[in-house]
Amino acid sequence: MRHIYQLPFSHEEVFRGEAGQQVPYHRMYGKQYGVPALTVYTPAEMQELRTAVEAVDAIYGKVMRFIQRYMPDSFLEQQLGIHPGLIPAARMEMVTGGITRQDWIIGEAGIKCIENNTDTPTGIPEAAALEGILVGMAEEAAFTAPSAEMDECLRECFHSWLDAYAQQGLKGPVTFTSFGEHVEDRTNTEYLMKRCQEAGYETFYAPLEELEIISGEALYHQGREINLLYRLYPLEYLIDDRDETTGVDIGAALLELVQDGRLGLMNPAQHVLMQSKGFMAAIWSLYERNEQTPEYCGFRLFNDAELAAISRYLLPTYFEAGPFEWSAMPYVAKSYWGREGRGTSLLGEGSVHRAGQTDTSPQLDARTSSITAAEMQEDEEIAAYYNNQPKIYQQLVPMEQAMIQTEDGEYSGYLLTGVFVIGGRFAGVLPRIGEKVTGDMAYYCAAVVNERMEDEEEK
Repeated sequence: MRHIYQLPFSHEEVFRGEAGQQVPYHRMYGKQYGVPALTVYTPAEMQELRTAVEAVDAIYGKVMRFIQRYMPDSFLEQQLGIHPGLIPAARMEMVTGGITRQDWIIGEAGIKCIENNTDTPTGIPEAAALEGILVGMAEEAAFTAPSAEMDECLRECFHSWLDAYAQQGLKGPVTFTSFGEHVEDRTNTEYLMKRCQEAGYETFYAPLEELEIISGEALYHQGREINLLYRLYPLEYLIDDRDETTGVDIGAALLELVQDGRLGLMNPAQHVLMQSKGFMAAIWSLYERNEQTPEYCGFRLFNDAELAAISRYLLPTYFEAGPFEWSAMPYVAKSYWGREGRGTSLLGEGSVHRAGQTDTSPQLDARTSSITAAEMQEDEEIAAYYNNQPKIYQQLVPMEQAMIQTEDGEYSGYLLTGVFVIGGRFAGVLPRIGEKVTGDMAYYCAAVVNERMEDEEEK
């Protein structure tokens, strides 16, 4: 059971000031999202996470380059599920290291990375700003905030991207975009925009719905041409976007600008390769066939240290369920483009468990109890979108339990430790406590390191 430190304040006392300004979505779906408590980690755990996430990030970057240079389009389309219209842009080699968030389980098997959010990760203000506020409210001098250097990592990342784009001739203001009325996305986007300003660049915010594109010419906002764009909008959505009025294929037109070197994206388009959950199966397949890679490309892909890191920190992941079914081993089925747990099922434990099921708490979900017929239909359509996607299959490892106090009473859930890796460096921690499949109803419970805590105390 994970140790949780309860702050001596109510939700309203915590979030009525600066904390609520930094994360205005501290309530979502009619209930708490942020809780006035801290998820406690030991120094040894945090140090291992630092080492592990940077090793995994480097492996992701190495495999991405291998796929870009050596694998045919058919592999990108079929094994990774990349839309054919995305492939040319995804093959463009940009500087590695962006804004990513890996999700980890700490449990009996050690620490295991179960997926990597490389295209449009959120939870950034929570780790970078809110965590420090909450840790500062604790009556414990030995507590330290593990995400204290996240802002600096963000500034350095923008420097890296924008220096690389400047060498390609792309200069000028950086435009940041998200859905303007989506509070969580806009807050995350504007937080990044401020860090970019601090790094010395001119910036603008432009809601997605206000952007205009002229095919073959440029992307515009209110008549201003955009050459550099941070977008909190997934590429797998973008490629299917079409202007209903003009009939213009928006995604195709925007990616054409990228391919022509007239528009620089952040995260770069190459990140869509790693965002596909098929990428995890590709890593494992290459790991199992490492001795065969010299026959294919003339060199051994992974060195001994990388092989050890894959074995220690990643999980067996395949393009089919057979290896788990034959061995009667519990496993997880994940849709290629699943987000917030959607399209994920736990199998082989005697029953099927999907995102949204609440088998660990008798509490009625506030969102479910007040849902309208129209919202229910929309939820069903969203579920069908994710559930009908191709899937990968990954070994199931148990999650650690955690008990937190909420406004609705005591909640017993499971801890998922998100870790931001920015520019290849450990940057911050995003603990969420939810169901066996962590969904958008999970609680954020900020991370803290207890510098006095020994490993034996945590066990």
